[in-house]
Formats: sequence, C-alpha cells, structure tokens
Amino acid sequence: MHELDERKTKILNAIIRNYLETGEPVGSRTISKYSDLNLSSATIRNEMSDLEELGYIMQPHTSAGRIPSDLGYRFYVDNLMEQKEREVTQIKEFMIERTEKMEQVLKQVVKLLANNTNYTTMITAPSFHGNKVKFIQLSQVDAEQILAVIVTEGNIVKNKMISVEEPLDNETMLKLNILLNTSLNGLSLEEINLAAIARLKEQAGIHSNIISDVLDAVAAAVQEDEDLQIYTSGATNIFKYPELSDSGKAVELISAFEEKQQLASLVNRTLTSGEETGIQVYIGNESPVATMRDCSVVTATYELGEGIQGTIGIIGPKRMDYENVVDNLKTLKVQLDNIFRKPKGEDG
Repeated sequence: MHELDERKTKILNAIIRNYLETGEPVGSRTISKYSDLNLSSATIRNEMSDLEELGYIMQPHTSAGRIPSDLGYRFYVDNLMEQKEREVTQIKEFMIERTEKMEQVLKQVVKLLANNTNYTTMITAPSFHGNKVKFIQLSQVDAEQILAVIVTEGNIVKNKMISVEEPLDNETMLKLNILLNTSLNGLSLEEINLAAIARLKEQAGIHSNIISDVLDAVAAAVQEDEDLQIYTSGATNIFKYPELSDSGKAVELISAFEEKQQLASLVNRTLTSGEETGIQVYIGNESPVATMRDCSVVTATYELGEGIQGTIGIIGPKRMDYENVVDNLKTLKVQLDNIFRKPKGEDG
C-alpha cells in the first residue's frame, strides 16, 4: 500500500464518505464542493487519476464517477481505527492527568476546610453514576487474545482481555467493532435488554461468544463500584469539644475516620438522597453513622457534569457554627466546579 500525501488522503476520504452515503459513483465536481478542500475540479480530476492508477479507486465503465476499490476501503478503515486509537489514548492521558491533579487538590481542600471550621472534615474523589457507553474498540493482541477498550460517560476508560479460540482477521474485527458501536453507543446498562443482546448475538453469528464477553465487560465498566477514595483532615479537632473528647467517644470517632467504611455509608446516603441544594444536615440521631450520633454532620454533593459526583462532609458537635459551615460548603462547591469542569469548547 502506497503512502498518500495529505491532499490525496482527503480526496480519497471524501470519495469514500460520499459513496458510503449515496451508493453512487462520485465525480470531481461533487468532491470540489467539500469546503475544506478548496481545490479546482481540474486539480481533483488529476488527483483522482493518480488514485485510480495506484489502485485506491476505480471507474465503473458506465459512469464518469469513481468508486472505492478494496484497497481504498482498507486504507480508509485502517486510518479510521488508528484515529479511534489515538482518541482513546488522548482520553486516557487526560484522565490520568486530571486524576493526579484532583487528588492533590482534594487533599488541600479537606485540610483547608478543617482549618477554616475547626471541625473534622472529609471529601471524596468524584465517582460516576448513571453511566452510558460512549465507545467500544476491539483490537487483536495475539492469536489467543483480543483487547476490549470500553469508554463510558465521563470518559472513563476500562480495558478487558478476551480469550479467543482462533485469531480473527481484520474484516471480522471491523465487523464486530461496527456492530458493537452501532448497537450499544449511548445506551445505559438498563437499556441493553435481552432482546438487544439476542439481536447482537444473532448478527455476530459464530462470534456470539465474543459479544457475550464484551457485554460482560460493558456491565463491569458501567457498574463497577471502585474503592471510594475518601480524604480526611482535622480528626484531632474532636478533642477541642468536651462533649466529644470523652475517651471512648473520641476513639470511636477517630477510628471511623481511619477505617473509612462508615464514612462510605455516609457518602452513599448523601448521594442517593441529595436535596436540590446539595447540602444536608444530620443532627444527633439523624446521622446514618452510629458513632456520630453525638455529633452534627453536614454534607454537600458537588457535581462535575455527566453524572460525576462527590461528597464533602463536616463533622462537629451539635453546637457547631452552622452558618459558617454552610457558607464554607457552598464556596467549596463552586470552587471545585471551576477547577475540574472543562468549559465547553476547551480542548483537553
């Protein structure tokens, strides 16, 4: 396969895209209407002659237009898959960079909050709710394995190795990629019903077992409840309040902060029963965490879009300065939003 320069590549892509849409042979005049080419019909005709000579397009004897050859289709598909792989790589790099930045910021935020309020504070890394499938890519790793890359809402990338009994050729891999993406993109797990699965398997034919494995991977990617990252600060602030500094109570509270399991139940309660304001106050026995029944707990949900949410919490005595706490939480919600949410139109 010859290397094509940028102009020939653009013209070939335009011919193929047009032919895919219409099923009709494509002439130079049609191609000249593509706004990003800015080439005369004569120049396009010359380039099309070169592409024909190289074997990428051919001319049906009944028409002046051209249609793609098998070689042209192969060039188009290889370029398409390469482009998708680049997109997945860029998404991964962006998410890694954002995750590292996020961890650093959240640790600073929780410490600042403890200093500003003189209470014990916690914040969770954002987690993803209501995920939908954005993109699936299968690629051959070796004769016995293929890699399924699944991208869900929030640009979360999950990888799954799938065993195969025999190597799959490029055409089969392409067919499976097209089948999975046209059938599953934009769907949540609830929307991928038994009828849709049966239809997918039927269309995949002898490769229906691969579809089953990919669907299992999709379910895991969408549902996966990763270890909740919780950052805490100011646990020793408990000792500033006589009603909480009783040795037994203090040990229980500090232990709840170290083990984090009880905090996770508080977070889940906050995320599932959030009010419109995103700020909730639990006083004494209202607290979902048994060891915090002598405290007041104020939580807020921050949102980063596309179902991405996290929780901020402040734990102190029942006589806490509620106004100061709520003000701090509201300010933090806005700041986190500004730090992490990408404005529309901004590149990663």
